[in-house]
Amino acid sequence: MSGYDTIEGAPAPIKAWTRGVPVEHAAQEQLRNVASLPFIHSHIAVMPDVHYGIGATVGSVIPTKGAIVPAAVGVDIGCGMMAVETSLRAEDLPDHLGAIRAEIERKTPVGNGPGGDFKDAPASAASAFRGDLETRLEAILAKHPKINGAKAPRQLGTLGGGNHFIELCLDERGVVWVMLHSGSRGTGNLIGTYFIERAREELARRELGWHVPDKNLAFFMEGEPLFDDYVAAIGWAQDYARANRELMMSRVLMALREHVRPFQLAKRAVNCHHNYVARERHFGADVYVTRKGAVRAGEGELGIIPGSMGAKSFIVRGKGNPDSFCTCSHGAGRAMSRAEAKRRFTLEDHVAATAGVECRKDEAVIDETPMAYKDIDAVMAAQADLVEVVHTLRQVVCVKG
Repeated sequence: MSGYDTIEGAPAPIKAWTRGVPVEHAAQEQLRNVASLPFIHSHIAVMPDVHYGIGATVGSVIPTKGAIVPAAVGVDIGCGMMAVETSLRAEDLPDHLGAIRAEIERKTPVGNGPGGDFKDAPASAASAFRGDLETRLEAILAKHPKINGAKAPRQLGTLGGGNHFIELCLDERGVVWVMLHSGSRGTGNLIGTYFIERAREELARRELGWHVPDKNLAFFMEGEPLFDDYVAAIGWAQDYARANRELMMSRVLMALREHVRPFQLAKRAVNCHHNYVARERHFGADVYVTRKGAVRAGEGELGIIPGSMGAKSFIVRGKGNPDSFCTCSHGAGRAMSRAEAKRRFTLEDHVAATAGVECRKDEAVIDETPMAYKDIDAVMAAQADLVEVVHTLRQVVCVKG
């Protein structure tokens, strides 16, 4: 049984599920900054994959009354995971998986450059965007024309770059799963960046004596016009991100079906955000809960905690722990910056660490090598009172952006 420790030195309590997992000094200071905000409700919850971020710490849960901090949500709004279980088994996969990886990459554009969107959105993407998503975005852009929404229909169903990925995995029974990680793509990034800057401008104009220890903790207050506009915009981005994962999953399954026997899907799929805001009730109050690199883990709720390339991942069931605001970690968490990983590890290190996984093995992905992340087993042990493991997955194919 795990449990939480406390990080001292802040006005609001900080409860950290980090036993056996190192927490960098800079992340602790950043958590204290967030806990000093006057609208924090009850306490801050810290997940074992915690690491330093922009404004607020990745791997933290920030409940607020009457205010939201846009930089705490970040710019990859609605980023999250999706996983589906298939009727395939390990023996149904071909001995060489390169052709499957290539087919997935053909059907699902990856990266943040020209390949990261469809030049002409296919019918499936256009259909998914048309209607509610399109109408709501038009309303947002009418009020905030500086946000460029032109890429939204073209990027629906695309992966992006950085730590986003598509994987084929085997669970402990030898059953094949398809899993992917992505968010609201370029339009979500533009929405986040725009409103973070507007929050800074509003903070500079306020005459209420507000002080924040970091300009990235600028906020919108409930009742202000920009508060409602921001809530509408992030709501759109979160819904877009979920639709993006669903459309990508359909295209990945289409690619897989071209290389294996006919198969079915289990009735239950998991599709969960881990960078988002939700209105929830905790400790007797209705509050805005910002999960920055954290997954909701209410009683009986299924979630996904991925490891790094070449490491284990987990399908989990939440225990509804109230002290964590019904939350668990969103992954292993970075152990170092991308720049530090590129300095420290060689291509040979990366090739050895991803042995047995059909994936990119080039210098451009060294910043995503498994050694750049925390030990996923230690992360899982630290949150034993937050989730239980339903399935343990290991990657056999990994497509990176």
